Amino acid sequence: MNVAPMRGGTAVQDHVALAEIELCGDLIIAASAAGEERLSADRIDEVLRVFDGREPGGGADERP
Repeated sequence: MNVAPMRGGTAVQDHVALAEIELCGDLIIAASAAGEERLSADRIDEVLRVFDGREPGGGADERP
C-alpha cells in the first residue's frame, strides 16, 4: 500500500478512509458478479458485514 509522504519524511494513513475504500471495492465486486440489475438490501448488508444483532431467520419480536 502506498501512502502520501509528508514533509519531513513521515507518512499519514487514514485508517477509516482505507476501510471505506475497501468496503466500496467489495460492493463493486459484488455488483459486477450479481445476476440481477441491483443488489438487494440483504445482499448489501451481507457484503458490508452489517448485522442487526438478531439470529439469522429470527425476528426481533420472537420469544422462546
